[in-house]
Amino acid sequence: MSERLVNIKEVGLKNNCPECYSTDGLHLTFKQKIVENKYYKSITKEVIHELTCKTCDSTIYPVQWNDAIERVFEYQKRAFVPKKASTYLKRSSWIVGGVITLAISIIVFLILYAEL
Repeated sequence: MSERLVNIKEVGLKNNCPECYSTDGLHLTFKQKIVENKYYKSITKEVIHELTCKTCDSTIYPVQWNDAIERVFEYQKRAFVPKKASTYLKRSSWIVGGVITLAISIIVFLILYAEL
């Protein structure tokens, strides 16, 4: 089973970076977790955010945020629409389900005709 985070939305912010004080390097990224295995692929409700500065290549943690960054983050968080949580069955799960259904049908058929 593999789990990965997929970028759903990336927004450039015009706020000052708390590390290097640049006004053009902050990027807020929203990521959504996707779980995938041999039988299905599932988009979960789990969403994380990450604030990075492209100028100084650092991650800005919420402890370092000032009020202006906090306000912009809250606005972007409300404007963000994550992908709908869903599960997609893969071909192998349809095949396994079909084989199980066929086996049950054959067993029921044999039981019914064995009584006659």
